Amino acid sequence: MSEQMQVTRELFDEVMVPNYAPSSIIPVRGKGSRVWDQNDNELIDFAGGIAVNCLGHCHPALVNAVTEQANKIWHLSNVMTNEPALRLAKKLVDATFADQVYFANSGAEANEAALKLARRWALDNYGSDKDQIIAFKQGFHGRTFFTVTVGGQEAYSAGFGPRPGAIDHVDYNDLAAFKALISDKTCAVMIEPLQGEGGLVSPTDEFIKGVRELCTAHNALLIFDEVQTGFGRLGSLYAYMDLGVTPDIMTSAKALGGGFPIGAMLTTKDIAKSLKVGTHGSTYGGNPLACAVGEAVIDVVNTPEVLNGVKEKEAQIRAGFAAINAKYNVFSEVRGKGLLLGAVLNEQYKGRARDFMVASAANGLMALVAGPNIVRFAPSLVIPSEDIVEGLARFEKAVARIVNA
Repeated sequence: MSEQMQVTRELFDEVMVPNYAPSSIIPVRGKGSRVWDQNDNELIDFAGGIAVNCLGHCHPALVNAVTEQANKIWHLSNVMTNEPALRLAKKLVDATFADQVYFANSGAEANEAALKLARRWALDNYGSDKDQIIAFKQGFHGRTFFTVTVGGQEAYSAGFGPRPGAIDHVDYNDLAAFKALISDKTCAVMIEPLQGEGGLVSPTDEFIKGVRELCTAHNALLIFDEVQTGFGRLGSLYAYMDLGVTPDIMTSAKALGGGFPIGAMLTTKDIAKSLKVGTHGSTYGGNPLACAVGEAVIDVVNTPEVLNGVKEKEAQIRAGFAAINAKYNVFSEVRGKGLLLGAVLNEQYKGRARDFMVASAANGLMALVAGPNIVRFAPSLVIPSEDIVEGLARFEKAVARIVNA
């Protein structure tokens, strides 16, 4: 039966809930930074599955890891632990500030765990009055009801009834507003060390260090959401390492599995002890298959060769943006860091980011947007230089098509 089934874009509209509006292109295989669709058309991947495919498609180390583990054991539940989870956790704590790890299946779940831990920690140590969570406007932390409420984008949280309470938002990079809001009633502050979905906004040095100092002064936990910025994306294993600021809790997902679903919450032993047996859990969290892949990812990514390469590739893409803009004058600035970069459209092309993304696909390039005004690139951390050159050439064709339309 399945052999004869016609799988088309129209089938999506028939059998899938309509909360996505995917492209008409259906990719069927990938290798490195290139992808082929059902008609064998080739695309260069500057989207990276939204900053997930950190080693591209079908990287040999990941294929080997998943194949080897698939022939051993897939799932146990947390009634028993397993070797891949323990090995990956050890590598994560050895590479970061953290002492202990909790595994989940996604960034939203890792963030949910972080927020629940922060509330439980505050209750254990200070009582029920210390429950305020501060987050930032235009922030994004996931789609569960708790994380979407903490995220600072009304469009994602409206329309689902009463929300979790004691959550407040301030503008990113506004230290004065943050200082006015935080108090001894604040249990946690959740922040992206570079806002992703909210427009690729980097923190100022004064702001991010000021947030850390104020959290410490008010005995509030600083939670870094490194779901998108982590695992080499910005040129260090985690973004906090380049900022001179250490969080109390950090979340990781996306690139952690290189395309296999896995999330992690990392923290210190003293804070972690508030998650006593039975207080939180996940059926699939820490399953051997996901953790085996995650271990292969960290072994490849956490090397000077890959991390330094990210900085070199960033310079190449920034130079490409500049060259295209010198010809066509469509961008006002380039934001971001490492291989999480966005070109902001100028006044003349404002609101048309999706048009640039669609035109890119039509010219054989997979790109992203970050809101209506930013074209975003998040390619593989190991994308070859020649693929960047070819991808930028295809992007230039897309820009020319829109400018000359």
